[in-house]
Amino acid sequence: MDLMAIYNRLLSYFGPQGWWPAETSYEVVVGAILTQNTSWRNVERAIDNLKRYNLLDERKILEMPLERLKDLIRPAGFYNIKSRRLKSTTEYIVNNYGSTEELKRCDKDLHRLREELLSLKGIGKETADTILLYSLDRPIFVVDNYTRRIFSRYGMIDKNMDYDKIRIFFEDNIPRNVEFYKEYHALIVQLGKTLCKKRRPRCMDCPLFKECRRLIESL
Repeated sequence: MDLMAIYNRLLSYFGPQGWWPAETSYEVVVGAILTQNTSWRNVERAIDNLKRYNLLDERKILEMPLERLKDLIRPAGFYNIKSRRLKSTTEYIVNNYGSTEELKRCDKDLHRLREELLSLKGIGKETADTILLYSLDRPIFVVDNYTRRIFSRYGMIDKNMDYDKIRIFFEDNIPRNVEFYKEYHALIVQLGKTLCKKRRPRCMDCPLFKECRRLIESL
């Protein structure tokens, strides 16, 4: 089974995901930073705090005292680190582009934008690519722990494979399309959260169980 067949099977099983759940491009940036090392449920609580006080805005985040920001994003965990990352990333956006929407509209090369994001403290490849794909609508595939777990179990990649090698493997074998990349990544996340879990995976409920090398080798 190739990557397109897997996509079609997952789409048929789970339906369209419509990910990323955000009202603005900047909200995606905030979510991408806050979701590091925590669950999305915790991120939602932190974002709800910012929205409650109408503070989900680049300039308001920059003007906000650091201690206030820490308190608001506390539900997402690691708030001391994430508050600084959020401030520095927002400062980069405002100082260089004015706003996330302006950054989204700029015609700068994808790889140059990626290099800029990766130069920011605390922004690794997954976070940078999440911002590029979901916030800035740039065609780059996001690789996360769900991707490594699922596709190593199917025998398509090695779970310790280099991030960019996995990313390129996907990009070389599926249509180069922003919305397609978003949907595929979201379906992978859904499969990893609900069925192909790290511990006690629900193999017999999985729409791909017949092709799973992990399951076949365990029988």
